[in-house]
Amino acid sequence: MPPVKTLFPALGLIGTLFVTTSAAHAHAHAHAQGDGGQAARAALRRLGVPERQVSVAIQPSTAPRYRVRVDHDRLKVEASSPVAAVRGAAAVLNAQGRLSVSWEGDRVGPMTRLTPGDSGWISSPFNIRAYLNTCTYGYTTPWWNWARWEREIDAMAVHGVDMPLAMEGQDYVWRQLWREQGLSEAQLAQHFSGPAFLPWQRMGNIEGYRAPLPTGWIDKKHALQKRILTRMRDLGMTPILPAFAGYVPKAFAEAHPKARIYKMRSWEGFEGTYWLDPSDPLFAPLAKRFLQLYTAEYGPGRYYLADAFNEMVPPIAKDGSDTANAAYGDATANTPALDAATKAAALPREVRDARLAAYGQRLYAAIAAAAPGATWVMQGWLFGADKKFWTPDAIAAFLRDVPDEKMLILDIGNDRYPGIWKTTNGFDGKNWVYGYVHNYGGSNPVYGAPDFYRRDVAAMFADKGRGNVRGFGMFPEGLHSNSLIYDYAYDVAWPGGDMGLGPWLSRYTAARYGRSDPAMVAAWQDVVAGAYDVRYWTPRWWNERAGAYLFFKRPAADAPTYPAEPGDRAKLRAGIAAMLKLAPAYGASPLYRYDLVDLTRHAASLSLDDRVKAAVAAYRKGDVATGDRETARVKALALAIDHLIGGQQESLASWIADARAYGDTPAEKTAYEQNAKAQVTIWGGRGHLGDYASKAWAGMYADYYLPRWTRYLAEARAAALAKRPVDDAAFTARLLDWEKAWVADPRPYKASAPADPVAEARALMQETAR
Repeated sequence: MPPVKTLFPALGLIGTLFVTTSAAHAHAHAHAQGDGGQAARAALRRLGVPERQVSVAIQPSTAPRYRVRVDHDRLKVEASSPVAAVRGAAAVLNAQGRLSVSWEGDRVGPMTRLTPGDSGWISSPFNIRAYLNTCTYGYTTPWWNWARWEREIDAMAVHGVDMPLAMEGQDYVWRQLWREQGLSEAQLAQHFSGPAFLPWQRMGNIEGYRAPLPTGWIDKKHALQKRILTRMRDLGMTPILPAFAGYVPKAFAEAHPKARIYKMRSWEGFEGTYWLDPSDPLFAPLAKRFLQLYTAEYGPGRYYLADAFNEMVPPIAKDGSDTANAAYGDATANTPALDAATKAAALPREVRDARLAAYGQRLYAAIAAAAPGATWVMQGWLFGADKKFWTPDAIAAFLRDVPDEKMLILDIGNDRYPGIWKTTNGFDGKNWVYGYVHNYGGSNPVYGAPDFYRRDVAAMFADKGRGNVRGFGMFPEGLHSNSLIYDYAYDVAWPGGDMGLGPWLSRYTAARYGRSDPAMVAAWQDVVAGAYDVRYWTPRWWNERAGAYLFFKRPAADAPTYPAEPGDRAKLRAGIAAMLKLAPAYGASPLYRYDLVDLTRHAASLSLDDRVKAAVAAYRKGDVATGDRETARVKALALAIDHLIGGQQESLASWIADARAYGDTPAEKTAYEQNAKAQVTIWGGRGHLGDYASKAWAGMYADYYLPRWTRYLAEARAAALAKRPVDDAAFTARLLDWEKAWVADPRPYKASAPADPVAEARALMQETAR
């Protein structure tokens, strides 16, 4: 078809560059169950676009693309798949300021007096737009019902996502598999971890943590996954499904003492788990049977995820043999695989490489045997997380015997571990997807650098060593924060307008708030420069303690040395001040108020950290009067923030309520509540996972973080009066007991929206300016 003159913004960034899709992926896009056009129109209807105003024609193509013509308030959409059709219609309506879809809420403007025009054919430079992370299913989705999943799938389509990870419902199949292998119900009850911790169970990091997993939860997720997959497939998505990566229950390992089953290293202080060597005769039948059972329940797939070594170093034999006793990590001897990287480095390279190559080839072969033509998918996170072991030559050995077109590596960590693809020559010929985690642990400081994504993707395409990059993805561990970043990133993956920050923000705010003007764009530009232009939130790990802010970390005497957070606080405050001035014009917009509250919360949290540092420093100097004054400010500021954010999307109260709603009995409701509270606080193990999933929620500031710091500051005050240092070790031991008691405490929580959030935001900004 000849080029069509467009009346919408010209194609930007990457132009018409795209990569060739595999036959399997093209087939998946070409075929959607039922009427693909109807599925796309139904999704748009659910988002608020009247079906009578939209016609959709699906024209399968090797390149993902769409074309939208607007005439007399009707949209005529042609697209390569239903998901591309939803993307195209939503993008055009967004550009006209009529539709904004986000976690915080939607805005649907009037669908009349639409500007006539023709987008021309817009192609994605990527055949795959991936989404989600195995950890998302612990940090965000454990309590989701169908209504919430239906909403998320529609939002995926708006972003043009066509390859999401679909990890729900698999425990139903694992239960079937291990029952067939003779495990008793009591053994299964000890095996499955609690709902919020299942992703790490599935990846072999933990086993049986906060068990048991109720039968009702497994059965609900079984029914839910059927609906999820049906909807994804109707929209032309190709979901990534789970596969067997080798981890077996402890009871299975004990029942097979002669098998090549290795006890893996302890992960974050948890008891070591058990991994079955792919060379063992038990492996292939188990892997095949899992996929047979899975297919019987959920239908066949084309892409299967098997992460054998997520933050777990492979066991490497001392002499290259395949006997269990020759491996580092031996189920029979109960010897954890400790410091395997150091031991492996001492081996002759050819021995190590042969073992790694055998692992890779057999993991792939097990999937191929059960699902001929399928592709093995793995997350590339391990290559950055264990760099000491995963040197470029070790990576090459692991990948070398897997057919290039039958493997897909999700290179998810380019914000934290950039450039692994460069050191591996584009993953040595394998297909791979380029992307970012962005949100770690579901924690929610305001950050994420939009222009970095644009420049980074362009630089990757310009690099001749990129190899077979097939897609782009965002792989957040948790959702519901910084939706601006995801809108921008997926716009990069579907370049259909000027991606310069100013023009993009003009479109973004007009669609989100119902209007825009240069003052609002300028305000947001300051906000982006002040907060969002941060690629990775480095303070989340500091002195072996997790937590998005200092206030979210376990207290200790080193608080005054906590470094300044990334970003430009002056520009952030200037942007918020400018947004506050615009309240008379924008205050009626719920999403304007939401954004203003969230940005103010972030700026105030930075100031709160300053007050904490000042209070601890004063007491350490023996200046009790100053310490008391700063402590009072800490309390007042924490409570003010907590009240301000009471109307935001999530709160401690909503998280607990969602968890309890999943239970069918009082005992289940209590167990789920404690599961949910543990995950956002103590996490578990004997490592440093506490506060990894810290949350800037109403209830968390006032009822968890503030009590911890209040206790510590009281200790610091007493120590100052006694002219002695605080015994941090003794305090932490007592604090851990308090945290565990807090998780078990059944007291109810509630959050309420402030009557005038704009006024409270203004007052909080004035207070923190002092």
